[in-house]
Amino acid sequence: MNKKLYRSRSNSRLTGLCGGLAQYFGLDATLVRLLVVIAAFCSFGTVTLIYFVLSLLVPKAPYDDYAVMNPYHNY
Repeated sequence: MNKKLYRSRSNSRLTGLCGGLAQYFGLDATLVRLLVVIAAFCSFGTVTLIYFVLSLLVPKAPYDDYAVMNPYHNY
């Protein structure tokens, strides 16, 4: 199966990018967010710029995937 990177619709705080990265790599979203914040402080803003550029380039997850990923979705 070919994995694709999407911004998360269900695990989103700001843009959903960290939630999407966590899902793509099989990590906890809180860990990814923490790593991004630490990297942003250590990189003098470079990671922040990359984060917002990727937020513009990476598409949101399709709604059909959202229904599968969301455990609270009523069918």
